[in-house]
Amino acid sequence: MMTQTIQTWAAQSQLMVVDVLAQQPNDGPLGPEFGKASPIGFLILVGLAVIILTVGWFFHRRYSRFNRRRMFAEAHGLDVFDQEAVDKAMADAGVLDLREDSKF
Repeated sequence: MMTQTIQTWAAQSQLMVVDVLAQQPNDGPLGPEFGKASPIGFLILVGLAVIILTVGWFFHRRYSRFNRRRMFAEAHGLDVFDQEAVDKAMADAGVLDLREDSKF
């Protein structure tokens, strides 16, 4: 008796879920303001895009410098993590990057 009641309840709840999902919404946004976006949202998206591109550019610059230093250190038999020795050797070879370091 109990299992039959549970099975009946499960079947009814499945039918109710299907019925609720298939109904059309009656109180949706309608009228002349429907579908119009705020210009503030567009400015936020542009700002986020600029931030993402800037962070990506800084990361690429930092990674490229690190990779260049690593390859130079490995080619000349230096310890990759000895910054002073790598800087001195790169300056002697004339390949030291003298640009300002990244803010990140």
